[in-house]
Amino acid sequence: MQQDTSAQDAMTLSQSVLGELDIPVPGYDRSEVSVGIVHFGVGGFHRAHQAMYVDRLMNDGKDLDWGICGMGVLPGDAAMKQVMADQDHLYTLVLKHPDGTLEPRVIGSIVDYVFAPAEPDRAMARLTDPATRIVSLTITEGGYNFSQATGEFDAQNPAVAHDLEQARVAAQGGEAEPPVTVFGLVVEALARRRTAGTRPFTVMSCDNIQGNGDMARRQFTAYARLRDPKLAEWVEQEVMFPNSMVDRITPVTTDADRLMIAEEFGVQDAWPVVAEPFAQWALEDAFTDGRPAFKDSGVQVVPDVEPYELMKLRLLNVSHQALCYPGFLAGYEYAHEVCQDPTFVSYLLGYMNREATPTLRPVDGVDLDEYKQQLIERFSNPHVQDTLARLCAESSDRIPKWLVPVIKDNLASGRPVDLGATIVASWARYAEGTDENGAPITVVDGRKERVMAAAARQSEDELAFVRDTDLFGDLAQHEEFTRPYVEALRSFHERGARVTIEDAVVRFTR
Repeated sequence: MQQDTSAQDAMTLSQSVLGELDIPVPGYDRSEVSVGIVHFGVGGFHRAHQAMYVDRLMNDGKDLDWGICGMGVLPGDAAMKQVMADQDHLYTLVLKHPDGTLEPRVIGSIVDYVFAPAEPDRAMARLTDPATRIVSLTITEGGYNFSQATGEFDAQNPAVAHDLEQARVAAQGGEAEPPVTVFGLVVEALARRRTAGTRPFTVMSCDNIQGNGDMARRQFTAYARLRDPKLAEWVEQEVMFPNSMVDRITPVTTDADRLMIAEEFGVQDAWPVVAEPFAQWALEDAFTDGRPAFKDSGVQVVPDVEPYELMKLRLLNVSHQALCYPGFLAGYEYAHEVCQDPTFVSYLLGYMNREATPTLRPVDGVDLDEYKQQLIERFSNPHVQDTLARLCAESSDRIPKWLVPVIKDNLASGRPVDLGATIVASWARYAEGTDENGAPITVVDGRKERVMAAAARQSEDELAFVRDTDLFGDLAQHEEFTRPYVEALRSFHERGARVTIEDAVVRFTR
């Protein structure tokens, strides 16, 4: 009963109560902060990562002209808009250390939020304001609107088609509807800045995609080309799209997190963020019109991001995929449970050492052996409570970008692919939609119907799942891949996930 009382007595987070809180709060005058960055995709990761780095700079008395304006385009973003407005755009970030220590801080670097569908004029005003010098993105892997197989921009997407049509209407002097996509908004703003003689902003992707800046350049330029080839040429020549590698495990906020923050710290926060202590950001120094002093806040500002991103995508991200499907099938709920199981740890390290590491380039300043051990320690943190369900979600946006390139690289070099094939087989078994006890699995994937239909055909065609060339390219044509894949898939069906992983450890990690 005492806990309920303390939670009820917690102060609702706002600018007016900062002086009364017993946790670190912004040490700068937020009324002096002006917007220099517009960010699409204000979720947990952005608030635990980029916004935290900017807040860290401001607490050092720097870069108050690089405040962040969040911008939402999806229906669900309206909820974030409301929460941010109610809390003066403040939120609590709590780091959960492995020993159970909690490290809270109120973050103040976001100073505005625009929900573009309801405020199209204000959205465009922010994007065309000369003070806005960076537009950053965490729109997820699926937000870049491209074919997994070809990488080509999908002009048939209904929302994209709407924006292109309305741009044509406006060009002909008609009454056009406002853009509804990130592509429509960003390119429309760039077109207006070009016409007005305003310098373009940098487009900075912070998504988990290899060559994320290059990907953003291709997709935004492709949209611009469909709208106006001369505009596309200008974008290619004038707009910078730096590559970056970002890393911090940030699980979905739960009601338990909200209650914990209210009870432990006296803060009533409708949408706090919890994260692990580790954070990393390697960023290419390629900006159109300046940038914050990111290096002073711990960002690795480097000339070439690729070695860092390959390290992270192929070691951390693929390891998450390697543990989530068999772990879920074996009855685990959280990542730390899987990584406290010695068999699964041997399996993950076997994949990292045997198949991932040979595909990597040297990474300046990083000891890969220490990095891999650190990953296991991070995954094993019981206080982060990272669910396997979260890691299993949106697999068709993840496996093709993170794991398939590793398999193809190893095939081309004559190296083993057995563990990579086992990871794909675990996804194929998971995508059947029932666990080993026959209970239904809630598959969350933008291509849910497609991947589950392929998985359902596996009883009659063991390669049905990997014949999808959009996801796997020509892997189904390579016996070096299909042989261990079919062996693993049969084992998942006949002997279960745990025995399959034990067998993989014995056969492939010694």
